[in-house]
Amino acid sequence: MKRALLAVAFLALSCTGNTSQRPYDNSDLQLITGYTAKEFCSCLFVMEMPMDYCRAWTKASPQVAKVGVDFDRKVVEASALMQWSARAHYDGPRFGCVLER
Repeated sequence: MKRALLAVAFLALSCTGNTSQRPYDNSDLQLITGYTAKEFCSCLFVMEMPMDYCRAWTKASPQVAKVGVDFDRKVVEASALMQWSARAHYDGPRFGCVLER
């Protein structure tokens, strides 16, 4: 739980920087999809854990984000309520998984 709160706080702080690129509209669902995509990607491709473990590791309450994984391209996409989505991809051992803009 502590790790999840730190990740959400980091996402919130990183979105408040340069607002000319991507404004943050203070949506909890936007935060959840970004967190889920990035952490699920890290769990699968950096830590090399199985899908069931990663589902449990990134579970939020309530569970609103749905996850899709492209193992060939090493991409994870999370979506919530068909309006919010986020995508993260594995960028190699140096950078790990990166949340796309």
